[in-house]
Amino acid sequence: MMVTLRIDIVSAEKLIFSGQAEMVVVTGDQGEMGISPGHSPLLTSLRPGYVRVTLPNKDEEVFYISSGMLEVQPFIVSVLADTAMRARDIDEAAALAAKERAEKLLAEKVSEIDFARATTELSEAVAQIRAIQKLKKQLPK
Repeated sequence: MMVTLRIDIVSAEKLIFSGQAEMVVVTGDQGEMGISPGHSPLLTSLRPGYVRVTLPNKDEEVFYISSGMLEVQPFIVSVLADTAMRARDIDEAAALAAKERAEKLLAEKVSEIDFARATTELSEAVAQIRAIQKLKKQLPK
């Protein structure tokens, strides 16, 4: 019998995903981490990035999150995100345009507030692009 864990991905607006998984990979403050059934309890913050869920049938689901918190219990993983969406729902052109705008702002001499906002926008745009790239790697060629 296959051992799985339950994963819930919730944004500020709604439940994005709830189901069983063999493995969950998230982008934490200290980098990428994998969570499998029986993982030690953990509570950590998440940075903009992707959540990769390996389903029991070996398919993978990829999600983008802007930031949030991760709670891990031995057989339950909860991702509480400010913003979350399925990678397939991300507008790649808009993400690339946002990245270019943020890079342009950072190249200019801007105030601290504008710099902080541009840095945040850049990290979110890059995270969206990475989620799209991760999804594209899964698609059959």
